[in-house]
Amino acid sequence: MGLAWMIGRWEGTGKSVWPGTEEVEFGQQIDISENGGDYLHFLSQTFLLNEEGVATEPLSMETGFWRPEADGTVEVVMCHPEGIAEIWYGKIEGAKIELATDAVARTASAKEYTAGQRLYGNVESDLLWTFDKAEGDQPLQPHMWARLKRA
Repeated sequence: MGLAWMIGRWEGTGKSVWPGTEEVEFGQQIDISENGGDYLHFLSQTFLLNEEGVATEPLSMETGFWRPEADGTVEVVMCHPEGIAEIWYGKIEGAKIELATDAVARTASAKEYTAGQRLYGNVESDLLWTFDKAEGDQPLQPHMWARLKRA
């Protein structure tokens, strides 16, 4: 399976930025597991860090399923407690995965997030990822990135 290298727990730090806000450093834990089916379960949790790098409060979560296909593509379904559900499609190329949103659904109270692109990669045995997003009148632009180590 092209996603087998992702299975396990990953922990580390990242940064988030958006127009009109200050850059934020966050802690993150990602758990990627399998149960014998043809998909992986993905759970990500981010936390605000204090000056000592200790998690002080939760920022967000996302959970979903990664479904690799025989042709090297992948389908991803993600949900967020902020009232957002996403459908992503992408391509697996060795230890690199590129994703783009096909659909973003929002509840009435959710932010007007409209599109995203993600890149995941295994670099020097670490999980690196980036997330570019479009929201409201803001075009697609860098929003979050992190480097995580296998825990």
